[in-house]
Amino acid sequence: MALTLDADTALIRDTAFDFFAKRSPVSALRKLRDDKDALGFSLPLWRQMVELGWAGFLVPEAHGGSDFGCLGLGQVLEAAGRTLAASPLVATALIGASALALAGSAAQKAAHLPALAKGERLVALALEEGPHHAPYRIATAARRAGTGFRLEGEKRLVLDGHVADLLIVAARSSGTADERGGITLFLVPADAAGVARTRSVMVDSRNAALVRLDGVELGEEAVLGRVDAGAEVLDPVLDRARAGLAAEMLGSAAEAFERTVQYLKDRKQFGVPIGSFQALKHRAAAMFCEIELARSAVVAALAALDAGGDEASALASLAKAKAGDALFLVGNEGVQMHGGIGMTDEHEIGFFLKRARVAQASFGDGAFQRDRYAALMGY
Repeated sequence: MALTLDADTALIRDTAFDFFAKRSPVSALRKLRDDKDALGFSLPLWRQMVELGWAGFLVPEAHGGSDFGCLGLGQVLEAAGRTLAASPLVATALIGASALALAGSAAQKAAHLPALAKGERLVALALEEGPHHAPYRIATAARRAGTGFRLEGEKRLVLDGHVADLLIVAARSSGTADERGGITLFLVPADAAGVARTRSVMVDSRNAALVRLDGVELGEEAVLGRVDAGAEVLDPVLDRARAGLAAEMLGSAAEAFERTVQYLKDRKQFGVPIGSFQALKHRAAAMFCEIELARSAVVAALAALDAGGDEASALASLAKAKAGDALFLVGNEGVQMHGGIGMTDEHEIGFFLKRARVAQASFGDGAFQRDRYAALMGY
């Protein structure tokens, strides 16, 4: 498997790095946080991303997208990670587009994918019900009601849930909690009767929401995929989510590392740069190695997802685990090596540590991914 980028993907990468560096520096996230922005992201910035075609990278050409693939979108997410840019890229362009493209009926694709590619529809996956990632631990009930279903339950940590126009809700239509079978996915308009959304701001200043479903009535046409077979859709969608988020974490780790190395060159003690001290050189070298290992894992996972290879699921978990470990290490080391100033809110290095904590936990932390990788490899 090639771990290099072709000319088109490299151009996307260069464009995205330049875009976020100039139009969405870390100071933009700070402003969104301090202003308590109602959306949690810049709508004008999102529209510019849409104009560049990024919202439609996973949308088929027949529905207004470019079908450029996961590797291309991964370059955009890595660039966004370098500046901690808040946007609907993960929730809508990655997860929402994947779910609709992979499992949507002809009518569902026609109704939602063109609007998604145009940036006119935001989508959120309402999956988690507890404090830790457990994709099959679903208690939200989907009971038959006439010719349709009635949903009752509560979802936590729904990324961009308070601003989404469309919710993809995982509910249990049969079986018991933790069973892989018996899960059904539903397309739920966010303004449907019985849907209540409460915004919560995470420690990394990103959006999440608590979504309550109180007797939400849906027709048979709201089912995404097949009844009781939602896991068949969730698994490949979550693979894409994990690999895409790993790409974003890779960007954050690389940026935090570069900032830290620059500080080691600039900060002087005893008349010499502290980067000349052997102990700090060793720690910097360890960070560099972890980032490069994560980079290989991320590219391999994204490429495998595009190719539809049998190893894609295992590589997605490997990439998420490695990128999470790398960002955790670099986030911690970055704050420590900056010393006292690194602990202050005025300095931006701390933003990377906070993002590391949330990104690591999203869609499964390192322990979850290593356990899943081992199971997929037959252990």
